[in-house]
Amino acid sequence: MMKRKLISSGSPYEKIIGFSRAVRVGPYITIGGTAPLDSNGKTIGVGDIGLQTKQCLETIKIALEKAGATLEHVVRTRMMLTNIEDWKIASEVRASYFKTIKPVDTIVEVGGFINPDWLIEIEVDAIVDF
Repeated sequence: MMKRKLISSGSPYEKIIGFSRAVRVGPYITIGGTAPLDSNGKTIGVGDIGLQTKQCLETIKIALEKAGATLEHVVRTRMMLTNIEDWKIASEVRASYFKTIKPVDTIVEVGGFINPDWLIEIEVDAIVDF
């Protein structure tokens, strides 16, 4: 059986819901819906999709590092937006992290998140070579 490594980001929702920011099993890393929270659980960039997207990606970058990976290992991103018209700004920020890596991506509009100040959540899948 492959070892399972759980990675926390310190989100206050981790204990409430019972989830990890990321889980690594063998070479596979999955990062769940990452909200625009700082390390103290405070929402960053209220009303600003660009700042919120950057915060989500910075949290993801740290989670990847804790899991023994980098952005270079990302094979898929999923951006969930409360307003699909924000896709272009969110995509420009995403591109600043992934322009040369080019993982696949899905962008969808959702009805909302557990905190109404969140405009975006991002999920990531990565595979680490041995």
